[in-house]
Amino acid sequence: MVSVTRGTALLIAAAACAAPLLGAAPALAGPPAVAPRPAVLPVAEPAPGPPEGQQQPPADLIFVEVTPSTVEAGYLVGLRASCRDNSVPAIVVSDAFGRVQVQPQRGLLTASPMVSERTRPGNYRVKLECPSGQTASTMLQVVKAVRPSRGPATGFGGTAGSGFGKFLVPVGLALTVAGAVVGVAAARRPRTVRR
Repeated sequence: MVSVTRGTALLIAAAACAAPLLGAAPALAGPPAVAPRPAVLPVAEPAPGPPEGQQQPPADLIFVEVTPSTVEAGYLVGLRASCRDNSVPAIVVSDAFGRVQVQPQRGLLTASPMVSERTRPGNYRVKLECPSGQTASTMLQVVKAVRPSRGPATGFGGTAGSGFGKFLVPVGLALTVAGAVVGVAAARRPRTVRR
């Protein structure tokens, strides 16, 4: 068994606090050294096309994408499209969300339409119409909205059942009021002094 005295514990704590300071570089007096600045700084010309990390689709690639491809009615979908000239807007048409203009953004054509809440579940064609006459299409699946009936029985709420749960708050409130009444009555009762 190891016995540690108060002095030893204090010495260990001081060593733990001082260790990072002893390994630090010494501070030097005086102003920090400044590297000389060049008289003229070179200016980088921005490269044409999409920003770094983005690849521009080939000029002859014409496509339309819907994200997500499966959605409930009333939710937004993302559209990405490409025509021969992505610097001018194009039109995307679908019975799920109607007629939408896709706008140039980072070398592609994009939009975020909402699927109409009245859209029935099923598969819907999404068609891109480029200004130069080319077309492309894909499919969008609209599914029925699923509403969960109740959560999983993983803890108190699911395992408690439906027996007396609805009575807990009213009974607790009634017991609290009854306790307050008994407490007030006991406090007002005259006290007798014993000799």
